[in-house]
Amino acid sequence: MTGPAELRAKALSLGFHRVGFTQVGPLDDDHARYLDWISQGRHGEMAWLADNAEVRRDARGPGILDEARSVIVCALSYHRGAEGSPMRGAAVARYARGGDYHNFFRKKLRRLAAWMRRELGAEARPLVDTAPMLERAWARRAGVGFVGRNGCIIAPGLGSYLLLGEIVTDLALPPDEPMEERCGSCVRCLAACPTQAFVASHVLDARRCVSYLTIEHPGPIDEGLRAGMGDRLFGCDDCQDVCPFNRTAPPPPEETAGFAPDARWRDVTPEAILAMEPERWEALAQGSPLARPGWERMARNAAVVLGNVGGRRHLPVLREHAERVSGSSREAAAWAIAEITRRG
Repeated sequence: MTGPAELRAKALSLGFHRVGFTQVGPLDDDHARYLDWISQGRHGEMAWLADNAEVRRDARGPGILDEARSVIVCALSYHRGAEGSPMRGAAVARYARGGDYHNFFRKKLRRLAAWMRRELGAEARPLVDTAPMLERAWARRAGVGFVGRNGCIIAPGLGSYLLLGEIVTDLALPPDEPMEERCGSCVRCLAACPTQAFVASHVLDARRCVSYLTIEHPGPIDEGLRAGMGDRLFGCDDCQDVCPFNRTAPPPPEETAGFAPDARWRDVTPEAILAMEPERWEALAQGSPLARPGWERMARNAAVVLGNVGGRRHLPVLREHAERVSGSSREAAAWAIAEITRRG
């Protein structure tokens, strides 16, 4: 008879690296922390994080699944060892170096949900970043990992380079044991943040986070935070790179093939981005996580990177960019010119 053990085995056979079950029920403590975080404005311009606030308390109800009884949390590792950024002269977050993970992650979850409907007669709704779910709270409750001081889910034996997805179902599944924090006295992640974005353990002010600044933040970047960006063009892994739990061996490369560095970025540099027309960037970035910010923000980021680590040879492309565009990338280019000139 097909049951929970077969369900877990099926999920793992689809390529997920960790799977956990938990029963639905109010996430009161986690929800209260979420509401406080929102009330402090620490989500910045990411207005969608404040939407459907009450729905996030539980997996039952409008927008999720009225008859929900269990949540299946599936984790996918994107850790590929010491592979560097695929782009010359700029750092790109690990998860974004290959194709858009939403595509293949969603396909895996949909295949699992279809199998559940067919073999178990279950209602099953797969979710990847699209529903008001407190994902990390469900992952902790399902025993997939614990929430580290940097707010990331850490799965012992896998580390924290993880993406999370859920299937909400009307099946009553035996719950796994929730995992409590194992950070001990370690605060390396908090100290490593280049812009001091952590207000306290487990509390990130996104408005100072390099990932937020380079991907979600519209308009000019606060000048006081630009030096902390260094050469980071898209995202930041610093608080994860120093985590002792990430010293574990990564999954075999064939298990993380979707995150392999994309060859399209091999000859792209920050100065090349500044020289591009918007249409060229949009075409080049299609199907990549790097498409999300759009050309102007990426050009802004490229100018800030050159302002931090560039030299006099970059002044012509910065000046040309500043002369032909407007908006935040023009302001960043002017700032970069001043920084390079000041350094001599």
